[in-house]
Amino acid sequence: MFGGLSFLIGGNLCCGVMGADLLARVGPDAAAGALAEPATRPFDMGRGPSKGWVVVAPDGIATDEDLSGWVGRALAYAASLPPK
Repeated sequence: MFGGLSFLIGGNLCCGVMGADLLARVGPDAAAGALAEPATRPFDMGRGPSKGWVVVAPDGIATDEDLSGWVGRALAYAASLPPK
């Protein structure tokens, strides 16, 4: 999905890999805070930014701790959604 590798939890998209970037579903309420962090940008597939999604560039996931933090955020949000 989205031209890369994606991971789902309970049938809900959680996160994915697009090239060297991480796509993280943090949820609409957390998106503004996530976008204020370094190495992030809105996820946009050509129709404007997708609510609740951020793209994290390689600099933002350079360490295992950084990557684990972003995946944990995405996992927490996706796990909070009803299963599909």
